[in-house]
Amino acid sequence: MTRLAGEQVLMRIFIGESDKHGHIPLYEALVELFRKEGFAGATVLRGIAGFGAHSVYHTDKLLRLSADLPVVVEVVDSQAKFDAVMEKIDGMMTGGMITLEKTTVIRYSHHEGR
Repeated sequence: MTRLAGEQVLMRIFIGESDKHGHIPLYEALVELFRKEGFAGATVLRGIAGFGAHSVYHTDKLLRLSADLPVVVEVVDSQAKFDAVMEKIDGMMTGGMITLEKTTVIRYSHHEGR
């Protein structure tokens, strides 16, 4: 298991649910990239509403727009790990937004019962 404690970096990748990398959803491709590259973990969050660079409002309340809800992929690891894969991430994306911020990891462990 990857050891992770103290000051690290939180990356958030904001994309649409319908964004693809090849024939698979982009969020799945990103999670698989992070797993293969040995990152500590990744979480995909599905939004219920939002808008992006084109100011088109996406919500689960409007059936006609519900196919492209906002998705956020969150990953915490070291700056060096992100620097090593940033070019790959950038090459997978056609739109969206990526943010980085410093964060402090207080606890990182697997469930003891597993």
